[in-house]
Amino acid sequence: MEGTNGELSGTSGARLANPDWRLATLGAILIGVVVASINATSRLIESARDGVPLDARAPWLWEVSSMAGVVALTPLIGLYYTRFAWPRDTTPATLARFGAAHAAGALLFSAGHIAIMVALRKLAYLAVGMVYDFANGRLALTLFYEARKDVFTYALILFSYWWLAERRRTTAAERAPAARLEIKEGGRTTYLDPAEIAWVEAAGNYVELHANGRTHLARAALSSIEARLAGRGFARIHRSRLVNRARIRAIKATPAGDFEVTLDDGQTLAGSRRYRAALGDTPTL
Repeated sequence: MEGTNGELSGTSGARLANPDWRLATLGAILIGVVVASINATSRLIESARDGVPLDARAPWLWEVSSMAGVVALTPLIGLYYTRFAWPRDTTPATLARFGAAHAAGALLFSAGHIAIMVALRKLAYLAVGMVYDFANGRLALTLFYEARKDVFTYALILFSYWWLAERRRTTAAERAPAARLEIKEGGRTTYLDPAEIAWVEAAGNYVELHANGRTHLARAALSSIEARLAGRGFARIHRSRLVNRARIRAIKATPAGDFEVTLDDGQTLAGSRRYRAALGDTPTL
């Protein structure tokens, strides 16, 4: 048997250009609500414990204004990611460009986040006749404190866009009719035209692809292969078996009510009665 630990992928899947900004923004809102609630209540509890007077509205204003800044900037990070996405060719040079671009992006995000939350806080304080002092005379230290948190937040949002992009790219690749299948077996890569594949069978966590008299083993689910071969003339004849309809020479009913498929190379495959309809009006002997 050829190969023992192969991987299968399609070569026609298009790379995703636009991540789903709405999902990322919704995630930022949900996480922001949780974090804001924890931080605001923690400040109120600590204030009461230490006997330090604190307006109960202040912690909520601080946290909500910060969350508003993050949520407002999340779609912009998505837009930025479409320009500087994770590179497919992970050479040192491309990785360095990716790192430099997002180091700059993190700093821009921090500046924007601070500007938005400070503006909101100043407006809220002004509305009640008070003045908000962001740095309390320690501007450099306060900026460093905020930037430290903002870099982590930026990285988390960036990761969410990467994950969404990869998920949608993989889904698109699985749904697209396969031009060729790429099978990685050890240190070798084999490309198969779907027309060359006579039948496919599940084998535990792998699938066996039978083509041109040889058997290729790939680590994949049979359902995933079925999706990749959609529109290429393949039909499921058993819960663990697919067959290329163009390679069928005859179908024979069995006494148990199931059927057998004979291929053009003489190979006989067992089929289950529940999948007989998948072969349409193909005559049964």
